[in-house]
Amino acid sequence: MDASENRLNEVLGITQDILQVQDLDVLLERILSAARKFTNANAGSIYLREGDTLIFSFTQNDTLQAKLPPGKKMIYSTFTLPISHETISGYVASTGEILNLRDVYDIPEDKPYSFGRKFDEASGYRSKSMLTFPIKTRSGEVIGVLQLINALDENKVSTPFRAEDEPLINHFANNAALSIERAQMTRAIIMRMIKMAELRDPKETGGHVNRVAAFAVEIYEQWARKKGMDEETIQSHRDILRMAAMLHDVGKIAIADSILKKPARLTPEERTVMEQHTILGAKLFLERYSDFDEASMQVAIDHHEKWDGTGYPGYVDVATGEPLPGYETEDNGARRKKAEEISAFGRVVAIADVYDALSNRRSYKEPWGEDQVFETLLADSGSHFDPDMIDAFFESIDVIRSIAKRYLG
Repeated sequence: MDASENRLNEVLGITQDILQVQDLDVLLERILSAARKFTNANAGSIYLREGDTLIFSFTQNDTLQAKLPPGKKMIYSTFTLPISHETISGYVASTGEILNLRDVYDIPEDKPYSFGRKFDEASGYRSKSMLTFPIKTRSGEVIGVLQLINALDENKVSTPFRAEDEPLINHFANNAALSIERAQMTRAIIMRMIKMAELRDPKETGGHVNRVAAFAVEIYEQWARKKGMDEETIQSHRDILRMAAMLHDVGKIAIADSILKKPARLTPEERTVMEQHTILGAKLFLERYSDFDEASMQVAIDHHEKWDGTGYPGYVDVATGEPLPGYETEDNGARRKKAEEISAFGRVVAIADVYDALSNRRSYKEPWGEDQVFETLLADSGSHFDPDMIDAFFESIDVIRSIAKRYLG
C-alpha cells in the first residue's frame, strides 16, 4: 500500500469516527481535532454559518494549551464575522474555495482578504501557514468553515500545508457537512421539546438548558479524567450527556400551571406533585432504543437526588411511579438513592442545574453573586452534591464562566 492509499484510509477512518457523534457542539470539537490530527496542525478554529455571518464556534491551540496548568482548557470568546472577501474565513465562505497560505503575514497586496493579527499580538502566538476550507453540503451550500493553522514537520517547525492533501480534506469536509446537518436536526428537535416546556415554564429557556448541558459536560470530563476513565469512553459519554442534560426538566410539561407557575411557596401537597416531573420526564424514555434514551432517563429521574440520600424520587418504577419491590419505606414511599447509587449523569446535572439557577434571575429571585453561589455549592458538597464532582466544578470554573457568557438568555 503506497503513501496516498494510507492517507486516504486515514481520512476514511476519521470520517467514520465523526459519523458516530450526535451532539452538535461535541461534533464540532471532534471535527476540528480530527482535521488537525490528519494535517498535523498546531492550531485551528471552526465556524458555522448563520445567514450572512460566520459564528466562531471552537478553537484549539496546542502551543497555548501547553502553557496552561494540567487539566485547564483554553478560554475563548464567541464572536461573529461577516461573510465577505475581506477576511480569510469570510472569503472561503463566500467563494466556496480552499485557501492554502504559506504565511498569513505575507499575503500579496492584490488579494482582497487579509489576516487580522490581534489574536497573535495579544497571545504572543505566531500564525504562519494556514489551510482554510469550506464545509459544504451535497447541494454545494457552505454551512461552515474549518481553518487549520501551522502545519508542523517532524521537528515541530511550522511548514506549509501539503497541496496533495487538499482533495482528501475536501472529502473529509463534505462528510463533516453531513454530520453537522444531522446534528443540527437533532439539536433542533431537542430545542423544540424545550420550547414546548418553555411555554409552560418560563425558566426552561434555550439559554438555561444549553448552559446546564455545557456545564455538565465540562464538569463530567474533568471528574472522569481524575477517576482514570479512558479517553474513548469519556468522549462517548460527553456526546450523549450533552444532549440528555438539555432535557433534564422536560417532565415539567405535564405539571399543572396552578403549581408550575405559582408565584408563592408551594404547599407540601403541591411540592409532592411538582416532584413528579422527574418520573414524568423519565417516562418519555421508557422505551429505550439508544444510549441517548438511557442517559436521558437517568438524568431526568436522578437530577434531584442528593448525595446524602435526602433527594427525590428515589427507587421508583418509572412506568408506575410506585416504589420498586424491596425499596418501600414505612410510610409507603420509596427509599431515596444516595452517593454512587445515583447515576453519574444525574449527579453532575444536579450541580450544573443548581449553579445556573442560583446565578440567574428567576421570577421569585434576583441572581446571586458569584461568591454566594460558590459558598452554597461548597457548603452542600457531601450533602447535596458529590464532593469529587464539586472539586471538578471548581477546577473547570474558567471554562464554565465562558460557557455562561456564550449562552446568554
